[in-house]
Order: sequence, then C-alpha cells, then structure tokens
Amino acid sequence: MRKIPRCMSTQHPDNVSLPFFSKGKELDGEDEVLEAFYVFSHLGCDEQMWDYEGKEGDDYVVKKLLSKYNYFFKENRLGKDVFLTLRVPNPEFETIERKILLETLESIPRSFDTARTIYKDDIAPIFEVILPMTTSSKALERVYRYYTDFVVGKENKPIFDSDILVKDWVSEFYPKKINVIPLFEDFTHLINADSITEEFLKGKSDDYIRVFLARSDPAMNYGLIAAILAVKLALFKLWKLGNKIGVQIFPIVGVGPSPFRGNFTPKNVLRTANEYRSVYTYTVQSAFKYDYPVSDVRFAIEQIKSIVPAYPKETDEKFVVDFFNNYTKVYFSHIENLAPVINKVANHIPSRRKRKLHIGLFGYSRENASIKLPRAITFTGSLYSIGVPPEILGLESLSDNEIENIKRYYENFEVDLKDSMQFSNPDTPFFPKNVLRVLEKLGIDYEINEEHKELTKAIVSTILDLKNYNIDELILRASQIRKFIG
Repeated sequence: MRKIPRCMSTQHPDNVSLPFFSKGKELDGEDEVLEAFYVFSHLGCDEQMWDYEGKEGDDYVVKKLLSKYNYFFKENRLGKDVFLTLRVPNPEFETIERKILLETLESIPRSFDTARTIYKDDIAPIFEVILPMTTSSKALERVYRYYTDFVVGKENKPIFDSDILVKDWVSEFYPKKINVIPLFEDFTHLINADSITEEFLKGKSDDYIRVFLARSDPAMNYGLIAAILAVKLALFKLWKLGNKIGVQIFPIVGVGPSPFRGNFTPKNVLRTANEYRSVYTYTVQSAFKYDYPVSDVRFAIEQIKSIVPAYPKETDEKFVVDFFNNYTKVYFSHIENLAPVINKVANHIPSRRKRKLHIGLFGYSRENASIKLPRAITFTGSLYSIGVPPEILGLESLSDNEIENIKRYYENFEVDLKDSMQFSNPDTPFFPKNVLRVLEKLGIDYEINEEHKELTKAIVSTILDLKNYNIDELILRASQIRKFIG
C-alpha cells in the first residue's frame, strides 16, 4: 500500500496575512510553486492540491520543483513521500474551461518524463486528480477512461497508415492509469457518495479509494448544520461501504478556519479530528498556514499526521433528510434578505490569489427566485464583516427534538456557535434578533469581541451611507482580529 497523505495543503484564499514569499497582495503562479515547496519542506504537509479549477495552474510545476529544489526532493520523493494532487475543472459545469481538463491530463505523462530524467526511476510524481462537483459514477469514469484510453491509449496508434506508432516516436506514456478522487459538494450527492463510489469501483481491481467531502459550499448553500449532518451521514455510509466491499476508503474533508467552513485552525486540530473521526486527510487552507505563528502551524500539522482515524458515529439518514428539508427553508429566507448587502460588501473583501471566476455550486435556485452570490470565502467574510456570523442563520427553526439529535451527531455544535458569536454584532439592522432567544435557550455563553464589533458597526454605517469610512481597511482589520477572511 502506498503512503496516503494526512495533511493536504490547498490554495483556498482565506488568509489575512501574506506569506513572506508573496511578491504582492495576491499570490501568482510562481508564488504558488514556491508555496508547494514551502509547505512540504518547512511546514511538514505531505500533500499539495494543485488547483486548475477557476485559476491558471502551472503545467510545469513538477519540472520547476524538481529542478529548483532538487536537494529536497531527492530525499523526499514526489509521488512517494510527498504528493502533488491536481484539482481539475468539471466539464459538466465549467463549460468555458472544460478543455483545461484535457490539457491537464495530458501534462501528467510529461511530468513523469521529467521525474524519470532526473531520478532514473519509474516513480510517477503525479497520479491522482480531484474531480469537483461529482454527481455520478459516469463523471468519474469519463476522466478515468479519457486518461487510459486517449492520453495513454494513443501510444499504440500509428501516426498514419503504415507508419511508426506514437510510442516509437515520442516514447511510452506513464503512468498507465490515474486515480480519480470524487469531490462531493451538494447535499444530494454527499449523502449518496457511497453509492456513486461503489458504482465507480465496479470492474476495477483497486484496493483503496480516496473520497473528498466538501464543507464550505454545502454550508453556504444549505446552512451550517445541514452541511455538518450531510458530511456526517456521508462518512458513516462510506465506512459501511468499505466494510461491505472490502475496499479501503480514505475520506478527505475540506475544512477551513471559520466555524462556518470547518473551524479548523492550529488551535482546533484535535477537536475537529474528534468531530470527523473517520477522516484520513484534512485540508490545511491558507489562513491555517499564514495567520498563525509558524511554530504553531508546524506543531498542528504534526498533530494532524499523528491522529488515528476511528469508525464514525452512526447517523440516521431519515432525520438528516427531514431536518434538511425544514431547516434550509428558513436559512434560504435569511440569505434572500441578506443577498443585496452580501454582494455589496463582497466587492471590498481582499483578494489573496490570482484566480478567475468560475461556475460552481454557488447561488441559490428556488421555484420563484434565483440569487447570485460570491464564492464561499467571500460570502462568509461579507457576513462576518456586518456582524452576522453565518453559523447562526436558521437556528430559530430548530425544535427541541432536533436540537437533541443535532447535539448527538454534531459534537462541536455549541462550541462552534460560541466561537462564531464572539464576532457578532446584534445591534446592526441585519442581525436576526430572534436567534438570540435560541442561543439563550441553548445556554451558549459567548463574549463579543468589542473591537470587532466596533469595526462591523462602522462597516454597516458605510454600507447604509450613514458614514464614509474606508471600508476596505475596516474589513481587513476585522479579518485580522478573526485570523481569517471568511
């Protein structure tokens, strides 16, 4: 069995502080190559997600890493000890950039040739890709088959009739196959991740598969509690599937620093690991890496790698689905009301990566309405900037029975609410006042950060045209207090 990474560094732009190697306020392609080396060599991560979704990833990252940092990668082999995992566009949704998927798959054998030239062996530096917004086994199979049948498969075809084969012209293509990691991002496919995974594995001899479960987009689209319960149910069903078919399933969970997106910071590693106890790989996003002292980050990453996964808590599917149908209606009503101010504040949220906008599972569609919203980090940061932690939206819908079940399945429920409420401002006109009664009923003992509250007051005054403050500076200062943008 190959080494399965425990700590996946990602390029999510949720950091307030800039890394020392950044040439400007936004990390560009060259910065990200250096970042990959930095997280391996200095922070101790054993995997770097290389993102082609919504941004221009560098196709020559392997060549640049191995040639520039040869001394490190000679002892820490890419593809054996540390890993570069490609996140590719999903052609079903990102229609404008769908051909980037093909270009990315074509780059994998070239990266293999680069590594072989340097190290004189057959260790593939890249052999896994992440397919975002996975909705079916066919979507996974298409990526898998395109690589085996079209990228590698063309090696046995003649250039033209009676001519030499492609492999005789440009040499053979390696690796012969790749692993496709499904990334489930919406409620329906999260809770059916097991059946999609099982269907994809049929006819394959793989003895393991990695499965990626999102936390940010589900929280944005359905509310915090619905997202948590969906992921919990997915983990439980995947664990049952692994036992049933005899294939090891290594879950990945995409956790960010705000409670809304996972509450995963260097201070919360063990608490988060207890919440998602069957997860094997955790994402370390930019705020985790750059908004805390380096010594704290290194220690936290060592903690991540030392965690022993355990079987997940049994989760009742009927309760999760019934809860989802009731809770999300109330959550949606808040988002509809807040959408104009969210979009207004979003224009002032600082950007930390040079990336293009892309079509993803964002925005809300209902029978009579469609709302356009920013991506999850900007969405979350916008709400925090006006003193409305998104974690609290929809709480007033909870019945006593639902609260009892939520506490059983979502162990950090009260802690996450407490952590989020310290950055609230109940005095703003956007804060849902009826939520305060629920928090009191739950016995959530929180203390509001007064400095953050004053900043949100000034931001709201500017948004309402009551004052004329430098809103960009106010938002940045509030983010520094929280240690995350969104």
